[in-house]
Amino acid sequence: ILKKIAKKSNQLCGPGKNLSDVLYEAIMSTLLGDMFTLISCIHILHRSNAKRNKSQGQKLPQDADESPEETMDASNTELRANPFTDDNAEWLKLAAENDTDSDKDSDDAMPDEFNELSESEDFPEDVNLNSSDDDNLEDDDDNSGDDLLPIEKASQKLDQKLSRDRKLAEEELKTNIAQSEVFTLPSGQEIEKENILNVATSITIKCRFMLNKNARFEPPDLKLVHQRIKDTVSVLSDFKRLRDPERKRKEYLDLLLHDLINYYNYNEYLMEKLMDLFDCRELIEYLEANEAERPVTIRANTLKSRRRDLAQALINRGVNLDPIGEWSKVGLIVFDSPVPIGATPEYLAGHYMLQGASSMLPVMALAAQPNEKVLDMCSAPGGKTTYIAALMKNTGMIVANDINKERCKALTANIHRLGVVNAIVCSESGRQFPKIVGGFDRVLLDAPCSGTGVISKDASVKTNKSEKDILRCSHIQKELLLSAIDSVDARSSTGGYIVYCTCSIMVEEDEWVVDYALKHRSVKLVSTGLEFGREGFTKFKERRFHPTLKLARRYYPHEHNMDGFFVAKLKKLSNLVPAKKDKSEDTDDEEEQEEQEEQGDGDDTVEEHTMTLPMTKKRKILSDPKLKKSKKRKHDKKKLRQ
Repeated sequence: ILKKIAKKSNQLCGPGKNLSDVLYEAIMSTLLGDMFTLISCIHILHRSNAKRNKSQGQKLPQDADESPEETMDASNTELRANPFTDDNAEWLKLAAENDTDSDKDSDDAMPDEFNELSESEDFPEDVNLNSSDDDNLEDDDDNSGDDLLPIEKASQKLDQKLSRDRKLAEEELKTNIAQSEVFTLPSGQEIEKENILNVATSITIKCRFMLNKNARFEPPDLKLVHQRIKDTVSVLSDFKRLRDPERKRKEYLDLLLHDLINYYNYNEYLMEKLMDLFDCRELIEYLEANEAERPVTIRANTLKSRRRDLAQALINRGVNLDPIGEWSKVGLIVFDSPVPIGATPEYLAGHYMLQGASSMLPVMALAAQPNEKVLDMCSAPGGKTTYIAALMKNTGMIVANDINKERCKALTANIHRLGVVNAIVCSESGRQFPKIVGGFDRVLLDAPCSGTGVISKDASVKTNKSEKDILRCSHIQKELLLSAIDSVDARSSTGGYIVYCTCSIMVEEDEWVVDYALKHRSVKLVSTGLEFGREGFTKFKERRFHPTLKLARRYYPHEHNMDGFFVAKLKKLSNLVPAKKDKSEDTDDEEEQEEQEEQGDGDDTVEEHTMTLPMTKKRKILSDPKLKKSKKRKHDKKKLRQ
């Protein structure tokens, strides 16, 4: 504002014009309502015009305001000479030189600040805001050139003064933070007291009606627990500097585990697993993300509509939405809707499908092509199946399987609603599917899991899942993945791919399962084609996985704003099965062939195993068909290796 007024006044100044008229016109054209700035502008402009008139030989009459200013300057010289009498004078030197009045907010103190700027008529060269620290500032002004106006130079010095004050304030704040108290761990008695309060509170809630007592137990203060979590995380992030020398890291981790369990209501097993997956700060972000709901997302059905037309139709109904991201060409994210998004005419007509953003990723990784034979092994409720049909443009064949017949009803309804005509719905066990039909070009396996990636949808996962549940899911997933691999034809000209995905973030259900498949089938991991997502683990704690598992992708709610998900894509190399078969798969014809093949060298191999046994047991072992089968399997392994 000062620069604008100065330029305007210089343009208006000329012979025959009154100074007051020039100032009035310049100020009114650029300034509105700031009295403090108005007074300063009038004062500075008057001084600069007086200097210009003096250089031209024209002497103006003495201003009436100069005498009181000079008297005020004389009265303030003594205060500047000795502004403070205590020990704080040294570090308050800047403030003492900048302001001589104690009351900075009063109207009388405002002219004094500008009197310091106008101590001499040589304003541009001799102006002194801080006599002790402004030598460098004056050198900068001299180097900047003479093309700047006096007001511009003064403005620069004022800006530099403000920046220096800000730096001093920041340094003072940092000093206060550094001198704050060091976080100390609570004693064992305090933690035990909180545990007793938790137990007593739960017992009181359950038995209040039966006991009919008025006794009340206060639960632990969540604000205190939350603050303690923050302090513990800050100490663990810089443990070497902030730790208590008498405390070990394990004690801090135990305290953090205890507080996180109480604050977020997880069981101990699941919280320990999460602490193994994430560092402390990222763990807090993950837990907070699970407390918030994921945004509603829909997928445009390209068999009946385009995303642009669908978005326009929903916007006309008052729905606030945006594209889900650059990685998807059919996804939309819904922020607000005045009507139920699952009951609009467009939804009933099959123009879109309510589908999570993470469930679109495995279909994109599968990349089904037209006229292929595709199997969706666990397909209900049909979001992925209908997406595959849209990518295939209703050509080829899709076998949509789900073991739960009740869920197949929703699957069939969605297939009809979205106009899919190339799908076959069946309800069979995925583990027995290769016996039913095989020779597929591509297989999608969205395996049943513990659901640790969708805690925001199902909060019961926090307390219901145990190690037994995780291992049981992992065993089922291994069987399903091997069955899915056996259902694919490795000789397919366009396919031979298997996509394995889960809505879990547990290593036991993700990398562990894929690594098991790599060891027991002729497959390899290939790139998923997804442009974002974290790489899979190649090592986790004491476990070491195949190096190609870095091609898998992990997704987290706190990082990608979608449900926790795992996606891996495998390529089948051979139809041979280098693994042991089940007993139920052996037929009588195979046994006869085994007996014929073992007539030559079979006895020698059996005798090697029975040399240390008594004669009675040797006869039983020689007639045992199990050992004959083991010989046959060894022979098959040798052939496969060759």
